[in-house]
Amino acid sequence: MSKVGRRKFLSIATSVTSVIGGAFAVTPFILSFQPSKKAKALGASIKVDLSNLEPGSLIKVLYRGTPFYVVHRSDDMIAQLKTINSDLRDPDSELSIQPNFAKNELRSMKPKYLVVEGVCTHLGCAPIEKFSIAPADMGPDWRGGFYCPCHGSKFDLSGRVFSGVPAPSNLRIPPHRFENGSILVVGENSEDMNV
Repeated sequence: MSKVGRRKFLSIATSVTSVIGGAFAVTPFILSFQPSKKAKALGASIKVDLSNLEPGSLIKVLYRGTPFYVVHRSDDMIAQLKTINSDLRDPDSELSIQPNFAKNELRSMKPKYLVVEGVCTHLGCAPIEKFSIAPADMGPDWRGGFYCPCHGSKFDLSGRVFSGVPAPSNLRIPPHRFENGSILVVGENSEDMNV
């Protein structure tokens, strides 16, 4: 091999080795930009089986550190929603931030299930469920819903805020979808849902 040929061969070999070595050296840095398994798990959606949830009852689930309420509304609860629109600040949910499917009086994908964030829109307290009609502590006009004990905000059985209370907007509806009829997936939108 001549000196020029040998020099060319060594230059190419050194360049190839440098590129391969550089790729191995940079790979850990690039991989460090990916979220960890723990971070992926925190952001992953959760599945909730609703098959054992009785009409008129509620379950609380925790998603990304935030409580969410899932209410299986009875036919009577759904009927009560039609009687209180004039008492609500935003009955058609036009001012709330939520998926498009929730801009109606039921605010749900399936009429019998309500899925809302269990955080008052005033100062972040956790509203409590008050599903009884006209209990002594809520007054004779109460038709069931949620009550925030911190400052007295009231929400109906669709999470819509009443007029004259501190909360500025309806309870938030999270991204969710239903799978196989009774499996609720919180944290994922339905493919056909506009947000």
